[in-house]
Amino acid sequence: MIVEYYDKIKKIIEKHGFKFTKQRELIINEFFLANKHLSVEEIYDRLKGTNIGLATIYRNVKIFSNMGIIKEIVVDGVSYYELKMYSKKPLHIHFKCIQCHDIIDIDEKDISLEYLKLNNVIEDKNELEIYDINIMLIGLCKRCREVNKCQGQ
Repeated sequence: MIVEYYDKIKKIIEKHGFKFTKQRELIINEFFLANKHLSVEEIYDRLKGTNIGLATIYRNVKIFSNMGIIKEIVVDGVSYYELKMYSKKPLHIHFKCIQCHDIIDIDEKDISLEYLKLNNVIEDKNELEIYDINIMLIGLCKRCREVNKCQGQ
């Protein structure tokens, strides 16, 4: 299945006049392997043994973002990225923990359906056409709440 995704991504990259280089393949692969949102620095750390420079990763992440392959999420001035194309979660809300800084996807079906209803109301009332969302909730994750409870006793 992932091979099929690589082929589609390769075609998109080539359609935009770029080559699907080994470096680009390795960077894209990190998005498939990651179970979280990645910053450019995290991608760089994951690829340290491959001789891919930080500037190359920045440049390619920008290219992938402009092509709609990945999505940028900015939190407190730091850019995080996730695979947008072929995501198992095409519509989801993000949650950022202020203590551990994890970014968590909120992708429950009921919440997504409620958002879609709200989205339709916003479009109708404002005569808009919405293509994408960036909703970031901020607070304490379950793990940090538990740690705080234990420290408070």
